[in-house]
Amino acid sequence: MENQSNTTLEKIHRAAKAEFLEKGFKTASLRNIVKTAGMTTGAFYGYYKSKEELFEALVGEHYRYIMDRFRAAQQEFAQLPPQEQPENLSNISGVSMFDMLRYAYDHLEEFKLLLCCAEGTRFEGMIDEMVEIETKGTHDYLAVLKKLGRPAPHIDARLEHILITGMFNAFFELIIHEMPLSDAETYLQEMRAFYTAGWMKIMGQ
Repeated sequence: MENQSNTTLEKIHRAAKAEFLEKGFKTASLRNIVKTAGMTTGAFYGYYKSKEELFEALVGEHYRYIMDRFRAAQQEFAQLPPQEQPENLSNISGVSMFDMLRYAYDHLEEFKLLLCCAEGTRFEGMIDEMVEIETKGTHDYLAVLKKLGRPAPHIDARLEHILITGMFNAFFELIIHEMPLSDAETYLQEMRAFYTAGWMKIMGQ
């Protein structure tokens, strides 16, 4: 019975991925998913209570990985002694970005769902969440610079939001375009050099 259940779940997930990738969450049809999976609606509700719960089952663990990995990098940097933070500004975040990129490539369909098809779900604000975390980290770092007696310029809040949002959108574009991983890694390296140089300039370092 367990093997049969797993097989049915696989059919549901396969059908759901195809439907969500083609139409997005909002316009995807649960009826089409059920039909493609070769089951009745009543049988489907034995597995999931709603279309939302089904989408969560497909992407939830991958969303949690990305957010947890990103938060961990922020925390690791914040826990460095203040005098060590300027010299390690890009190292810790660089490792985390490459980790996230490779993880996303290992789960490409799920990340296409998160990035392109999640409107109408709790996941549609993922980039905004990351921007908020990064913004707080930036403010904390500026406070450290001030404490160290280094230049800590005031950054216009609107410009800061635009720059940080642009950085994450650029990162996730690598995944959306499904280029070979080796190319994506090269582009990420170049993007990081670009953004690091820009931030260093703004911060007077």
